[in-house]
Amino acid sequence: MARSSLKRGVRIRPFLYRAWCRLNPISTPRCDTPLPRHGIFRILVCRPNHRLGNTLLLTPLISELERHFKGAEIDLISEGDIAKEVFGNYFSVRNVYCLPKRGFKHPIPFLRLIRQVRRTQYDLIVDPCVDSGFSRALARLLRGTHKLGFSDAEGRDGLTLAAPVEVAGAHMAKRPVNLLHWALALDGAQQDEVPTLDIRLTGPELRNGREAVEQLLSGSRQAAQSPVVGLFANATGNKRYPAAWWREFIDTFTTLCPTASMLELIPMHGRSMLGAEWPGYYSSDIRRMGAVMANLDLVITADCGVMHLAVASRTATLGMFSVTDASVYEPYGQGNHPLRTSGLTASQAARQVVEIHPWLLAGETGLAAAPQHGDTAPAAWPTHAVARTSMQEDM
Repeated sequence: MARSSLKRGVRIRPFLYRAWCRLNPISTPRCDTPLPRHGIFRILVCRPNHRLGNTLLLTPLISELERHFKGAEIDLISEGDIAKEVFGNYFSVRNVYCLPKRGFKHPIPFLRLIRQVRRTQYDLIVDPCVDSGFSRALARLLRGTHKLGFSDAEGRDGLTLAAPVEVAGAHMAKRPVNLLHWALALDGAQQDEVPTLDIRLTGPELRNGREAVEQLLSGSRQAAQSPVVGLFANATGNKRYPAAWWREFIDTFTTLCPTASMLELIPMHGRSMLGAEWPGYYSSDIRRMGAVMANLDLVITADCGVMHLAVASRTATLGMFSVTDASVYEPYGQGNHPLRTSGLTASQAARQVVEIHPWLLAGETGLAAAPQHGDTAPAAWPTHAVARTSMQEDM
């Protein structure tokens, strides 16, 4: 059956269609009229969502827009105030328009902001979502010479450049980048280059984060020079692991890695999920939390927004997946790994973490043991820790 007839004849959910596409691969269609490389200076990205994870997953697209449209100014439409913190250090980002949460319950400020955005004539408007009716409605409403998004509709759905949904791929952070690559008609290795998540922490932020970690560990019985492992034990709904599961996980992990220093990252509600047994760090400011995580050797967490924040803080991150599809949300980039825990006991999961990160067993991967400039990093040394230490020495 042809893919077009499948889509016309059967109404299926997007994730089932993507699964069908993976089982029935065809060549990726090319963009017949590529997006021009020159003359695009005003860009708007429509991603009206208030969740931390979804906002962080947009950072690779902004980095890629900067790379291909040097000198352009980027505006974003988001929801809530998180995007202002995430993109605060992106030099190219000019305006972050934050729609009120559940904007239709607040029609006056909502319409006032939309009217403000409509005053600008953009060279490019990007709707990075596969199946968001709200972001598509905004893209159609606002003024832009080029409008880019995903659509299999025959009428292009209000877009001037409509990429087939099959171009998107599985991973949520890579879909918008794949969309841009398609629109630019990139070939070969260029299509495979996807930036990692990044909140672009500054030198002072990193120094403050390091001081916070050292103070927390100095006030406990743990040594700052051993591997420092952060634990975030919260998540929404059935993605959260029970307290007993974490207890078994930590017991096994600390037995295998007795020199590791443990630090709990406290959730937004301000309560320990691990019985306050370990030193804990709490901040309602995501950049401060990110700065602390950037000074850890490893962050272990379930699939949640904080997992993406750890990745965007450029520290090694292990994300555990029990119910969600890891191919859509898994942490990627050097030093980052997903762990599918379905069918595993907590003890087995802990053993797999150590198998994935064998340098934890060495007991010499903390900040104090980092190699100096000019030294060659040993094979057991996590690359992110070498880069972080070198950067801090240069500050």
